[in-house]
Amino acid sequence: MHRLATVAAGAAMVFCVMAYAEEIKVEMNKIDETGIGESIGVIVATDTAAGLKLTPNLKGLPPGAHGFHVHEFPDCNAKEKDGKPVAGLAAGNHFDPEKTGKHAGPDGDGHAGDLPVLKVAIDGTAKEAVNAKRLRVADLKGRSLLIHAEDDNYADKPGGARIACGAVN
Repeated sequence: MHRLATVAAGAAMVFCVMAYAEEIKVEMNKIDETGIGESIGVIVATDTAAGLKLTPNLKGLPPGAHGFHVHEFPDCNAKEKDGKPVAGLAAGNHFDPEKTGKHAGPDGDGHAGDLPVLKVAIDGTAKEAVNAKRLRVADLKGRSLLIHAEDDNYADKPGGARIACGAVN
């Protein structure tokens, strides 16, 4: 009987580890009003017990804090707004499955796509992971990751222009 309980406990542990083991790599590209540019690296998205962990390995970005979000559609192309092309506009708005209409930050009750800011070092690299406790890898599928030019105040300024994007198909 003891042996059966040990086997069952071991199987449960393997299942728990497998439940959090899903991982995807998202190639990130520079974007501008003319479309999609060169690759700047990848972001590895991993399910963990604490939610979605996003680990960047990026280069060529402006130093500082940048707004970072999950957007609605897996399309990083420019799209016209008011007769002018806008970088990454085809990605749509922030991922908001509950239709809150609020930009309230990663711990708030607004868009699920609000992520912690992405920190870029003075040499233009981003390597510091961020965690999104309300998301899983499955939430990224059919969406895009977007990096904005400026910091995000999680209220009325989500980061300005879109400067890098990765589509998750």
